[in-house]
Parts: sequence; structure tokens; C-alpha cells
Amino acid sequence: MDFALADILAARRVIRGVADATPFVPSPFMTRAVGQDFLLKLENMQPIGAFKLRGAVNAVMTLPDTVGGVTCCSTGNHGRGVAYAAARRGMKAVICMSRLVPQAKVDGIRALGADVRIIGTTQDEAMYESQRLCEAEGLVEISPFDDPKVIAGQGTIGFEMLEARPDLKTILVPLSGGGLAAGVSVAAKSINPKIRVIGITMDRGAAMYESIRAGHPVEVPEFASLADSLGGGIGLENRLSFPLCRDNLDDVVLVTEEEIRHAMQVLYYEDRIVAEGASVVGLAAVLAGKVASDGPVGTIVTGRNLDMGTFNKIMAGEDVQVGDLMVKGKAFGA
Repeated sequence: MDFALADILAARRVIRGVADATPFVPSPFMTRAVGQDFLLKLENMQPIGAFKLRGAVNAVMTLPDTVGGVTCCSTGNHGRGVAYAAARRGMKAVICMSRLVPQAKVDGIRALGADVRIIGTTQDEAMYESQRLCEAEGLVEISPFDDPKVIAGQGTIGFEMLEARPDLKTILVPLSGGGLAAGVSVAAKSINPKIRVIGITMDRGAAMYESIRAGHPVEVPEFASLADSLGGGIGLENRLSFPLCRDNLDDVVLVTEEEIRHAMQVLYYEDRIVAEGASVVGLAAVLAGKVASDGPVGTIVTGRNLDMGTFNKIMAGEDVQVGDLMVKGKAFGA
């Protein structure tokens, strides 16, 4: 399927005034650490607290009036975006999630009036239930990443970043199912073909990373992570986000749970920003020496919808149990 900058420009018009124009601000601490301007695209300032609102609004608002309801699978933030957009249109929304999704995200979606269904222990199981609902109840599925309208909506972030800072040399994009990375990379490289766009993800259960290595979509085991929003598969029938990520990302870099924990502390203590683990993987990769740049760097702080009990433990330097893994705590600056 063809996908181009024109799709992203069309999405800009649809989401204008609802899900666009988030701040793009410098991080003095990270700028000193990198030796280059380091900027943060604050998608955690969206009305739902996450970038997913862009793609969800573009997808839901462009549906025909004959559509009675929508459904999706989600690790939390996409479901919140779909619920928000559906509520604006007066549509029914059914959000399918696995038991790995933090309760705070489940509660946030229910608060928007959506029907939440907890299915199994993997994103794939939630996806199959969403697909079943399309057949059984006539709902329209809004994929969290493999939908041209969703990808176009997320791509508006890349356009805004380059519009504000056309001198960017590198963009670091949190990578999961690839909707964000696909859209941002198309936007950025359409404007500046020489720019580097690097996907960053956790080192456990990295579906897009393993799929690119294999040359085709593959299934991977799912693990609990501080970057829970990056969990889940990309779908074996993936038709759009996989080829776009494969063809447009210059590299994919993996970060550990300890590196994510440290980056969450850095963003909070140095920039006073509360963010999910998935939001800080770009910082984590730089701080761990896994990414360098010879010019200005931008990354996307993708969301703030995290369990505050876990966040408080991390900030206090306490150990945190993440599924079968104990992430050792360390006081910031110690």
C-alpha cells in the first residue's frame, strides 16, 4: 500500500486543534550530555496524556457516519485515544487489552466511557478478540499501528519536529508495533532524506526488532517491562508498519530495564517531567552510549499514563518487581 507525506498533511487538517501542536523543548541536561542540542517532543501533554491521540482521532474522525462503533486492541494509550475520539463522535468503543496492561491505564479508558475487555496475557490475544468483535458485532477495528490513518496521524509529530527545527540530524523514536516510527520516518525523510531516524525499544520481547532481523513479521514472547507501552506483537499479517519501518529506519537500538529506569529518573529530576518508561527509551539509549549524533537530536516523550506507585519507587531508588524481573533500584545521583 502506498503511503506518503500527503497522507500526513491530510491528517494534520483532521486533528488540528484537537491533538496537535505539543511543545518541542530543549533539555539542558541532555544537551550537555550529548554535546548537541537535545530536544523533547512532549506528547505526554496531549489531552489523554499520550501521542496515540493523533492517530486515533485521524482514524475515527474520518470514518463514515454509517459506522456504529469501533474496537481495538491496546497496551493502554491507543485504547485511550480511540475511546476519546469515539466519545467526541458519539460512537460506541470496545477496547480489548491483556492482563499485562497496568490498572491505571484500564481505569483511564473506562473513565472515557468505553467498554473494556481484558483478554488473555498477550497483545495478540487482545487483537484476536478485537477482530472477532468486528465479525460478531459489526464494529470497525482501529489498529494501534497497522492502519494508514493511524500512521498518518502519528506522522504529524515528525512534521512538527522538522517544522520547528529543520536542522535536526537525528530523531529517536520509541518503537513497538511501528505506527509511530513509520509515520515519523516517512514525514522526516520526505522533508530531509539525510536525517537519521532510529527506533528504540526494550531488549525483552522486541517484536519489530526481531521482525526486521528476520525479514518478515514474527511472533515473540511478551514480558512485563517498565516500557509496557512498547510490548506486544506486530501481527503476522502486518501490511504497512513493518515494511515502512524496515525501509525507513536507519537502525533499531535495544535498551535494558535498568537503562530505562535511569532515564526515567533523569527526565524527572533534571527536566521535572513525569513520563512512562516507553517515553524515555531515546534518552536511555543516549545515556547508555548506544546512540551518538553529530548534530541536533530530537526524541518523543510519548506518554505519562503510568502507575504512580511504581514511579514513586523508581524515583526513591527502590527495587521494582517487573513481571519475573527485579529491576534493582538506585538513588538518582548516587
